[in-house]
Amino acid sequence: MHDVIVIGAGAAGLLAAARAAEQGRKTLLLEKNRKPAVKILMSGGTRCNITQSTDINGIVSAYGASGKFLHSALASLDPQAVVDLFHAEGVQTKVESTGKVFPVSDKALDVQQALLRRLARSGAEMLVETPITSIDRADDRFVVVGPRQTWIGQTLILTTGGQSYPGCGTTGDGYGWAAALGHTIMRPRPALVPITSAAEWVRGLSGVTLPDVIVRVLEPGQRKPLAQQQGSLLFTHFGLSGPAILNVSRVVSGHAQPASLILECDLLPHHPETWLLEDLQRASQTRGNQLVLTHWTEHLPRRVAEAIFGIANLSRDRKCAELSRAERSRLASTTKKLAVAITGTLGFEKAEVTAGGIALNEVDSRTMQSKLVPNLYFAGEILDLDGPIGGYNFQAAFSTGWLAGTSVANNTNHKN
Repeated sequence: MHDVIVIGAGAAGLLAAARAAEQGRKTLLLEKNRKPAVKILMSGGTRCNITQSTDINGIVSAYGASGKFLHSALASLDPQAVVDLFHAEGVQTKVESTGKVFPVSDKALDVQQALLRRLARSGAEMLVETPITSIDRADDRFVVVGPRQTWIGQTLILTTGGQSYPGCGTTGDGYGWAAALGHTIMRPRPALVPITSAAEWVRGLSGVTLPDVIVRVLEPGQRKPLAQQQGSLLFTHFGLSGPAILNVSRVVSGHAQPASLILECDLLPHHPETWLLEDLQRASQTRGNQLVLTHWTEHLPRRVAEAIFGIANLSRDRKCAELSRAERSRLASTTKKLAVAITGTLGFEKAEVTAGGIALNEVDSRTMQSKLVPNLYFAGEILDLDGPIGGYNFQAAFSTGWLAGTSVANNTNHKN
């Protein structure tokens, strides 16, 4: 029998198992994949953005309403402590202009290997290629059943992840086990996922990146956005991607009728519409013979400017002096409120994280222990927690895993 059984050897599971074992608990970590931490290996373009260069409040704020749940976890392992942990394992880090923290080597493999070194030193046992078929409770113990073996544990930590990138093995197994043990599962849905559009003009811009736009997700007839983000945007053959798009995608995937939504893009967020109108007025007076399209390429890439002219129903041959007041208004408005008809998202297959999961009000945020089942703990993406792009989700996984692993050693409910 084991003191602690951890299921899922990802970011949260590796730290949870290591922490439990370091404190004298006989710990078993079970992983169904051939390799542990597969998602770490492929994240950040195989570079692995381990955290964000901010403090506890910065992480909490980024998570919005659910951020307060992370206070205790972050107090036990904050962003600087995550960086220090990897430095202690010989993995030096760097902070990029976006605040993202990466290994200096740009190799996610170094992150995985650091966690495995920590786990090996802890004395925890890890079994890979070990899928679980069922989890039951018997005599206040957990009975974990695999195809060829059964394990008994006093404490169980579920760190099975969500449903994003199912090719990594994150196929939502943990939700069924948690539900069978009495927990509520908030509907899982893709987050940090590209958004799809059938608009031909969008496909025509495939490959074009705009470094700074504001995107808003709107319901028809409403001006208050369901979500709004500023950042980079990438046009693709299937629709839209880039940080600004990924950060609003959870609203699209969670909507009952995503195709009814409008994605509105402010392509020049640092210039109000009045400034653009004045700019066009000045151009008509000082460079009247210049094509308006040529002038507009001073603000935007030519392909984007051409698309805007088509949407605004403006001739590319119009000169600055020929543009009427109504046409100037149409051009400025289209640039500031470019509406993109969307169809949905690319789904879990291309989602970086999962929104939804174990209901947070059923988990003690001070320990990560279930409020419903003694000695059952959760950590990582299986929880109803999803943050923006930029290392926030790995930080939450590391912190909740660390807290869960630490808490099991302090749990007085164990039976010897």
